[in-house]
Amino acid sequence: MPFILHRFANIVSWVISPVVVAPAVYAAIVMLGYGNDVKSISYLMVLFSASTLAPVLLISGLKKTGKISDYNITFREQRFLPLLVLVAVNALGYEFMKQLHPPRLLTGILLFNAVNTVLILLITLQWKISIHLFTFSSSIALLFMQFGVVALWLLFLVPLLMWSRIILKAHNFMQTLIGGVVGFTVMVVELQWWTAL
Repeated sequence: MPFILHRFANIVSWVISPVVVAPAVYAAIVMLGYGNDVKSISYLMVLFSASTLAPVLLISGLKKTGKISDYNITFREQRFLPLLVLVAVNALGYEFMKQLHPPRLLTGILLFNAVNTVLILLITLQWKISIHLFTFSSSIALLFMQFGVVALWLLFLVPLLMWSRIILKAHNFMQTLIGGVVGFTVMVVELQWWTAL
């Protein structure tokens, strides 16, 4: 495979990675949706801590101590511990967010991040689902719930991310496809139920 293609795939994989996509989406939801709320920065800080700060510190620490072989956690067997910790991080974030009495969508984000991480963890025990695709498609689902069908244009980036993960030999086609489909579908169903309560 030409070096340029591999390099491009690597850039796509990092740009559309969970630690980049999640905070960008949360910033859009909070600042565009609830920017006039005096607690909007507090909402964003809780979301950022759970979605970016904690995972970055966790993965960096695990890499430094040799618990994982690379920052993408390529080997399925190495994913259990970080996923388990992230369940706890999102559950804790949910409890912090509740104390701020935010719009219901924002508590739902953290609650279902915890729930969906449990789902990913259970799948990972037997099969290597794409966390990149799961996170990206569920993030599009969040934007769809907040801003409507205009957000669905981002689905055109899903095949590009699938291609990059396959080119990098991180996943096969079905692992990326299932990650994308399940991530979007589960998040839409969860948040429709949560916001209707």
